[in-house]
Amino acid sequence: MPVLRLRLPAGAIHMTTAGARCRNRSTGTFLLAVVAALAWLVPSATLAAGADPLSEAIRERVDRLRYELLHDQRDPTVHGERIVLGDLVARYYESQQFQAQWRDPARLDLLLASLFELRDDGLEPNDYHVEALQSYRSQLRRAKVLPVDEQAGLEVLATDAMMLSLYHLYLGKVDPVKLSSQWNFASKPVDVERGFEALTRALESGQLRETFARARPQHVWYQRGRERLKEHRALAAVGGWPAVPDGPTLKPGMSDPRVPAMRARLQITKDYVAASLASAPPLPTAVQDGTPPPVPGPGFYDAELEAAVKRFQERHGLTADGAVGPATRAAMNVSVEDRINQIRVNLERARWVLHEIKGELVVVDVAGFDVSYFRDDEPIWTSKVIVGRPYRETPIFKSLITYVVFNPTWTIPPTILVKDKLPVIKRDPGALRRKTIRVIDARGREVNPYSVNWSQYGASRLPPYQLRQDPGEDNALGLVKIMFPNPYLVYLHDTPSKSLFDQDQRTFSSGCIRVQNVFELAELVLNDPARWNQQTLATAVATKRMQTVNLATPVPVLLLYWTAQPLPKGQAMFRNDVYGRDPPTLAALNGAFRPRR
Repeated sequence: MPVLRLRLPAGAIHMTTAGARCRNRSTGTFLLAVVAALAWLVPSATLAAGADPLSEAIRERVDRLRYELLHDQRDPTVHGERIVLGDLVARYYESQQFQAQWRDPARLDLLLASLFELRDDGLEPNDYHVEALQSYRSQLRRAKVLPVDEQAGLEVLATDAMMLSLYHLYLGKVDPVKLSSQWNFASKPVDVERGFEALTRALESGQLRETFARARPQHVWYQRGRERLKEHRALAAVGGWPAVPDGPTLKPGMSDPRVPAMRARLQITKDYVAASLASAPPLPTAVQDGTPPPVPGPGFYDAELEAAVKRFQERHGLTADGAVGPATRAAMNVSVEDRINQIRVNLERARWVLHEIKGELVVVDVAGFDVSYFRDDEPIWTSKVIVGRPYRETPIFKSLITYVVFNPTWTIPPTILVKDKLPVIKRDPGALRRKTIRVIDARGREVNPYSVNWSQYGASRLPPYQLRQDPGEDNALGLVKIMFPNPYLVYLHDTPSKSLFDQDQRTFSSGCIRVQNVFELAELVLNDPARWNQQTLATAVATKRMQTVNLATPVPVLLLYWTAQPLPKGQAMFRNDVYGRDPPTLAALNGAFRPRR
């Protein structure tokens, strides 16, 4: 009969006096300690029965993971590398009866190749133990077979690296909930057992890179984003682009020593493409005295360069007028490194949501000031929008569009009432009637605004009235609003302030989204051309009566925040970070990772 020898880790050898020592400990802590100690008994008994030494070494590694996670409540390490998903790694090897998975150097080569490709996703390969894994690979190439303890360490390290990188590709590295309390996108489901099966199949078949590819969002936006990131990294490797010096606004037809730098800058990002001689701009006509006209030199701002500037301005959300003033020059002088980080941040945001962008849906890009109707992964319609001011941010969340209202009334929300309306009303109650805003009491009766002592109301004491604006072209919501349930009282709507759509940075609302071509969007979401088309929509508005139309099929709406988006042909579209959300996202992307709870 084999002898069972106890081999307990440091700190656990006094379990024989557990009863005396646990008087002041919780029962849960005591049980965890017992489980950890009992786990250390198994290897000795199994060894005595003649188990495979490598499997036994892996079992001991797994037991050590369990002990450190449960007893010490700290992350275990292998060769100084933190094992991030220790519990999942342990569960995986338990499901595999502690069989080795990484003895074949070819598997390790595939894993390392896949990990280095994560740079194209905006992730950092060093987060996934690549230096330690490269050291193991060198040892394997020299020795062919590693000592069992070293192989057991490799097993834990390589499996943690693969699980963690797949986790980040599928769910994202950054937890959006920690960045915004408004985030309500459901976490994508993860079936652990199916995940283990998929991991085993990938290892057995050698399809590691294919497994990584499947974990990425299967959306054309994401694939293009990876390409744009690679292209910008290639530009950084050769020095990026030159800066355009400060100075007066540059306009077409001017000559200026800064023009060559601007032309070179735009050529690098494919905005400027030199035309053939046949398509070159005409030379200036001769002056009246018959002297030959001067030939434009390299500092001449010609029509070809003007077209390039306009393309650049369109890509950066600027008025495409060809005039290179402070805003355009500032956009040109953003460094390639900063643009790389911008793309990285938005690839991370893509991992949070692109799994959900399928079928027909409405996407509001808050930072890009536009709204799009998507069908089959591509936008089929886009319009400008106005979003919340920086101190009244439009929230980022998802919902379902369920109905449309024509000729809506507008009930002033408490925040707008206190901050915007009450100061005006206190000075001039007649402003309410001029704006066709009625004061309604709790019984639904209209109250004369001059009969109310408005001075007694404020943030700490709201008026006991509802202030409601009648339908009409001057209504703050315009002539139509598109509704989706949410706790923020945010919706899509028309506006009487059409001129604001001409601004580059459209942060003028109190949180709702004003849509430039809102009737076109209403027609799309109603999705009933026979009953609801532009003619019948105009007829409904002409009645000047409020009318609510429920959608036969609710349409998903996603309010997102993109400061960089990929364009199809080697370029990217960039926007200003109007709400300052990029820096905290980038810091979390570059920082240490903790699994979501």
